[in-house]
Amino acid sequence: MSHYISITDQERRAMLDAIGVTSIEALFSVVPEEKRFPELKLPEPLSESEIARELRELSGRNANTLTHRCFLGAGAYNHFVPSAIDALLRRAEFYTSYTPYQPEISQGTLQAIFEYQSLICALTGMDVANASHYDGATALAEAAIMAVNSTRNRRRLVIAPSVNPQYRQVLRTYTQGLGLQIIGDERVDASLDEVLGLIDETTAAVIVQTPDFLGQLHDLRPIAERIHNAGGLLVAHIDPIALGLFQTPGAAGADIVTAEGQPLGIPISFGGPYLGIFACKEQYVRRMPGRLAGATTDLEGRLAYVLTLQAREQHIRREKATSNICTNQGLMALASTIYLCLMGKTGLRRVAELCYHRAHYAAAEIAKLSGFELLSSGPFFKEFVVRCPRPVSEINRDLAARGFIGGYDLSVHYPHLGNAMLVCVTEMNTRADIDAFVEALRG
Repeated sequence: MSHYISITDQERRAMLDAIGVTSIEALFSVVPEEKRFPELKLPEPLSESEIARELRELSGRNANTLTHRCFLGAGAYNHFVPSAIDALLRRAEFYTSYTPYQPEISQGTLQAIFEYQSLICALTGMDVANASHYDGATALAEAAIMAVNSTRNRRRLVIAPSVNPQYRQVLRTYTQGLGLQIIGDERVDASLDEVLGLIDETTAAVIVQTPDFLGQLHDLRPIAERIHNAGGLLVAHIDPIALGLFQTPGAAGADIVTAEGQPLGIPISFGGPYLGIFACKEQYVRRMPGRLAGATTDLEGRLAYVLTLQAREQHIRREKATSNICTNQGLMALASTIYLCLMGKTGLRRVAELCYHRAHYAAAEIAKLSGFELLSSGPFFKEFVVRCPRPVSEINRDLAARGFIGGYDLSVHYPHLGNAMLVCVTEMNTRADIDAFVEALRG
């Protein structure tokens, strides 16, 4: 133990005495002897060059957006990432920075956070944003808890079944033990209107997603009016790219807004890291989790950045604290900041337009195929549902062999749809890609 933990024999003795055991061996005596030091069946050691070669060979087996044309979305999206983002992120002052526990000496980090917050507020139409959460799922769960705490502890949450199924699972895991009633997603075949009918005077919030998991767009204004009349809050989960083209949740009356920020300049990278966007109306800011940076002036009148509302922090409120995000989520927030600055309003709108028009072109072409049926009847953005003539898993295996990453198999979460595939089209899918994908489905 002394080789790994830099404590003295005296300190080790004091700890053993405190827990009432005589030795390290006695501490682990409750573990069956045959389980204490199991044989690890590891391969023979390799040199650095041999390991690098093996890792390259393993990575070459992955179907990725460099080797395959991607039509998979369902929460992680293949959008263009300008090379300037990676070049700036890898600067040492950003890449190695940590949570600014001493904010007065972290002006660059705080300025980046402040600019990120400002951009997210402009994008969503909300009053205040934090920086940030781990991903869209945890941001949504935190929004639900914040809604409960902001509505005199109403204990009921109504969530649409068209919210990302993984997010709904995270929400239930996050809130277990809090005594909350989560309803609405039990019937995956229920319409949004049916779910909204569950709102009553005990409802803290209704949680909806637009575009939803199945790709369809929803007008948030009537939903906001309905939940506000019942005294609750509207939690809206959105696609940040879609905001380049459609209504902002702030203008529609949302109280809390969450999103997955990965489309904003963060590569898919086989599953992370992601970025949880979180914004709200100003009246709820004191209950907002996460970090907030503000701008002020110092004693000499110079612009300065600070962490604000510090009473939330763990070092003051301890177990009652809501601030729960640290480490290099700030790096992901910075990536999105650079992306939004590079794209600007015009660029973001252009990306959204390309997604919209190419997705609708793909949907129209697939609908012409024998045995395929377009199930998305309402307005959609970049994802749509297609019923297939055979199991989606089989189709995706055939597509992979032809150089395509197929759509998401909806049979697990939405069995009533049958052999249904959720297809995603972004600005990265050219018309030639779409035509080739349609031809592959035909064959």
